[in-house]
Amino acid sequence: MFVNFPTIILIYSYILKDILLVTPPFTQLNTPYPATAYLKGFLNTRGINSFQMDLGIEVILELFSKESLRKLFDFAFENDRIASENAQRIYALKTDYLKTIGDVIGFLQGKNQTIARQICASNFLPEASRFSELDELEWAFGTMGIQDQAKHLATLYLEDLSDFIVECIDENFGFSRYAERLGQSANDFNELYENLQKETTVIDVITLKILDEKLKDIQPKLVCFSVPFPGNLYSAFRCAQFIKKNHPEIKIGMGGGFPNTELRSISDVRVFDFFDFITLDDGELPVELLLSNVLNPSPDNPDFNKFKRTFLKENGKVVYNNLSVKNDYKQVDVGTPDYADLLLSDYISVIEIANPMHSLWSDGRWNKLTMAHGCYWGKCTFCDISLDYIKIYEPIAAKLLVDRLEEIIAQTGETGFHFVDEAAPPALMRALAIEIIKRKITVTWWTNIRFEKSFTKELCVLLKASGCIAVSGGIEVASDRLLELIKKGVTLEQVAQVTNNFTNAGIMVHAYLMYGFPTQTVQETVDSLEMVRQLFELGTIKSGFWHQFALTTHSPIGLNPTEYGIFPDYKEITFANNDIQFKDKTGINHDKFSFGLKKSIFNFMHGVGFELPLQDWFDFKIPKTSIKNDFMQKCLEAEPYFMVKPSAKIIWLGGKPLVLEQTKSKKGKTKQLLQLTFHDKTNSIQVQMEKENGTWFLNMLERLSVYNNEQFTFGQLKTDYETHFGDFELFWYSKPINSLRAHGLLVL
Repeated sequence: MFVNFPTIILIYSYILKDILLVTPPFTQLNTPYPATAYLKGFLNTRGINSFQMDLGIEVILELFSKESLRKLFDFAFENDRIASENAQRIYALKTDYLKTIGDVIGFLQGKNQTIARQICASNFLPEASRFSELDELEWAFGTMGIQDQAKHLATLYLEDLSDFIVECIDENFGFSRYAERLGQSANDFNELYENLQKETTVIDVITLKILDEKLKDIQPKLVCFSVPFPGNLYSAFRCAQFIKKNHPEIKIGMGGGFPNTELRSISDVRVFDFFDFITLDDGELPVELLLSNVLNPSPDNPDFNKFKRTFLKENGKVVYNNLSVKNDYKQVDVGTPDYADLLLSDYISVIEIANPMHSLWSDGRWNKLTMAHGCYWGKCTFCDISLDYIKIYEPIAAKLLVDRLEEIIAQTGETGFHFVDEAAPPALMRALAIEIIKRKITVTWWTNIRFEKSFTKELCVLLKASGCIAVSGGIEVASDRLLELIKKGVTLEQVAQVTNNFTNAGIMVHAYLMYGFPTQTVQETVDSLEMVRQLFELGTIKSGFWHQFALTTHSPIGLNPTEYGIFPDYKEITFANNDIQFKDKTGINHDKFSFGLKKSIFNFMHGVGFELPLQDWFDFKIPKTSIKNDFMQKCLEAEPYFMVKPSAKIIWLGGKPLVLEQTKSKKGKTKQLLQLTFHDKTNSIQVQMEKENGTWFLNMLERLSVYNNEQFTFGQLKTDYETHFGDFELFWYSKPINSLRAHGLLVL
C-alpha cells in the first residue's frame, strides 16, 4: 500500500513541534511531575505548539519489560557481576521473574486487577530479600484490602529487582531518583563532569534510545529539561550531552526546582558545553523568550538577546542575562495545565511502606495543581523564603481554580488532585470547597497547610464535604520556644486543636517533624518526642515523619547564621549551592537521634508503643521528659470560646427537611410547633421549633444553602431575625440550632 506525498506532509506537520519539554528520570512512578504540564498549558495560551514527555516512566516501563529484564540477567551473568547471595537467588529465579514481570506491571497500572488474588497467594511471585519484611505485613497493614496487599507485594517484588540492578548493573539506579548523590550539594562540577565522560550505563542506553526516537519524531528547535530534584540532574546532563553530539542543531535549556534553588551562583563554563540556557524561577516568560531567540536569532527580533533570569555562555564566560523588561505572567494568565502527550494510563501505583500519607504519594494518579503561587505566610526561618517561588504570593480565584479542575478532569478522566502549595491559604481553601460543592462535582483532594487557628471545626467539615481527604503540615519541633524561633506562627495548643478538628472531620493528618534545629537541646528533642507520642495516642494525627534540620543558603538562618548560634562551613561555589554544612554551638550530635525517632513514630502510627518509656527507643541515655502526660489532652479541653464575628459566613450544607406541624398543650396553653426532620447520607436528625420561628428559619435555610449564590453573614442573619422576633442570640444558641450546627449548619 502506498501513501501519497501530500498525506506524508500532513502527518509530519501534525507531529513536528518547535519545543520539546522533558522530565528526565526519575521522579514518581504513579503520576507525572507537573512542571511540563504547567508549561505546556501556558504555551497553549501563546499559540505555541509543544510536546512533553516524562522520560522517567518510559524508561521504567522499558527497563521492567520481559525483553529488557532478560538482557539485564544475561549482562550480569556474562560480566560476572552476581556476587551476593541475594543476587544469586534472584538470578536463579530469572525464569519466574521473566514469566511474571508483565503481569505485575499490568496489575500496578490497574489493567489486570483480578490477578491480585494470585499475587497474594504464596508461590506466585518469586521472593528475595525484600520479602523478609512480610513477617510484619499483617501487623503493619492490619485488615488492608486484597488489592492494597497485592500492590505492596508487587512493590517488594520490584524492589528485589531494583536491588539486583543496583548490585549487578548500575549502582546509581533508584525508582524515584538516579545518581542523586552526584547532584546533592555538588559545590563544584568536577565529579558530575567526570561521570559524564564515562561510558553510558545500561539505564543511560535505554534513556537515550527513547529520547532519540522522540527527537526524530518531533524535530524540535528547542528542548527544555525540567529538573525538580538532585536525582534528575545526572540524566538531564546525559541527555543534553547526547543531543549536543547527535543533534547539534537543537538548542537546550534547563529549569525547574533544582536550578531554582541550587544553581543561582553557577560559574563553571563547562556546564554550558551541555546546556545553552539555564533559567531560574517561574518558567513561563523565560521559556517564551528562549524560543523567540531560538526561532528568530536576529536583531530584527524585539526579543533578540533579551532573556529573563537566564544563564548562558558568552565569550567563553558564564553570564546572567535578565535584560528583558517584560513582566512575568500573572497566575490568571498562565492557562490550565495540559497533560496531553503524557502516558497517563501507563503509570504504576506502588505501596512501599506502611505510612498512610506516604502511600498517597506513590499510589494512584493525582492531577497536580496549586491554589496560590508562593506562600501566604512566608516567615519560617528554615525555609527558602528569599526566593521568588515562595516570596511572591499570588492566589488564584476559586472560580478559576475550579474551572481548571473541570478542564483537567475532562482531559485526564481523573478526579484526584494534589494541590502542591507551600501552604494552602485557609480562606482560599474555604472558597474552593464552596465552589466545588456548589458545582456538584466529585473530586478527591489533599494539600499542605499550616496548623493555624483559622482551621475551625466548621471549616474542616466544609473541606471534608468538598472531597478533602488529607492534609500535611509542619509541626516541626514540638516546643513553643523553638516554634517561636522558627517563626512558625503557631503554638502547641493550636496544633493540638487544629489537628483534632481535621481528624474529627474525617481528614487524615500527616505531620512533618524536625530535629536538630539550631540551639535545640537534648531535653527539647525528648520533650518533642513526648508531644508527638501524645498526639498519636489521642488520635489527632495519623501519620508523621522526622526530618533532620538542613541549613540552606537562601533561608533566613542561612543568610544570618550567627543569629541562630551556628557556624557554617562555606565552600567555594562554582556549581550547586544550597545545603551548607555547619556546627551548632550546643555541640550536640543530633544524628544519633535519627533511628530512635523514626522507630518510635513507625510504632505510634500503628497504635503501639505508647506505654513504653521514651528511653526504650534509644540505645543511649536520654533525660526523662519534662512534659506532663496529659499536656495535649488539656490543650484539647482548653479550646477557647470564640464570639461569632458579624462578618462570619453562615452556610447550610444539608437539604430541605420533612416538615410536620404539631400542636402542644400545657396548662391550658396551646403552642403551634414545627417538627423538622433532616436526612443526610448516614443519619437523620429531628428538631422542634415554634411555628413562627420555624417558618422563618425554613425560609432562611434556602438562602443559606451552599448552592445559593447569595451569601449570608452572621450579622445579616441576626438583623433579619430581630426585625421579626426578639433576641437572636437566644435563638442561635438554642438546642435545635446547636443540633443543626453539628450536622451541616456552618459558621465560617
